[in-house]
Amino acid sequence: MIEYIQSNIKLIEAMIEAGYQDARTLRRRADKMKAWLDNPTLLEPDENAEYAAVIEIDLSEIKEPIVACPNDPDDVATLSEVLADERRPKKIDEVFVGSCMTNIGHYRALGEILRGEGQVPVRLWIVPPTKMDERQLREEGYYAIYGQAGARLEVPGCSLCMGNQARVKDGAVVFSTSTRNFDNRMGKDAKVYLGSAELAAVCAILGRLPTVEEYMNIVPKKLAGKEDEIYKYLNFHQVGKDELIYLTV
Repeated sequence: MIEYIQSNIKLIEAMIEAGYQDARTLRRRADKMKAWLDNPTLLEPDENAEYAAVIEIDLSEIKEPIVACPNDPDDVATLSEVLADERRPKKIDEVFVGSCMTNIGHYRALGEILRGEGQVPVRLWIVPPTKMDERQLREEGYYAIYGQAGARLEVPGCSLCMGNQARVKDGAVVFSTSTRNFDNRMGKDAKVYLGSAELAAVCAILGRLPTVEEYMNIVPKKLAGKEDEIYKYLNFHQVGKDELIYLTV
């Protein structure tokens, strides 16, 4: 939490210096964050708190990817359950890796899985959420990998996630890392799966949903030994002041 707050203070102060409004509101927010850092405490439930339900999930029992199926974010199934269901489409036409809920680690993982695979058989969209992510990924060489895969590289932002900068082809079957897959959100009559960037990369390479065995044969090997570097956050307080201001304008 402290690392996250320090990063956001730096970003807010750069936004103020770059002329974002309302400066007073942004300053109050940054000051509140600084005050919390002086006495960092986390919220705790009241001892007598009552809950509508308690749901316990044993993560050790999750041994394969889980996806949300077309076109309902609550229609969730394991990869093997989807493959066994004749009603579910298996061939993937387009893959979208983007949305504000992704972080730079997802794009590094995508790049490592695509590395050395050549052009993919699907229409692959890659849209980092911010210009800071885009610049860092370029500096680390990942945009070269995306280019070799034949990806369409959009301006950082929402893009297909909201369907407000571009659209998939009518009726396309899509695998997306975005947060929602409501009817016609990404494209007219599109059927959209939601899942991880790692699974998205495998779908892009194969042009279809992989089996669990295929997924496990590709992803762990591609990422082995690189996890700490791949899933490292982009912290704004570790970016130079002039560079951060440039990236927020």
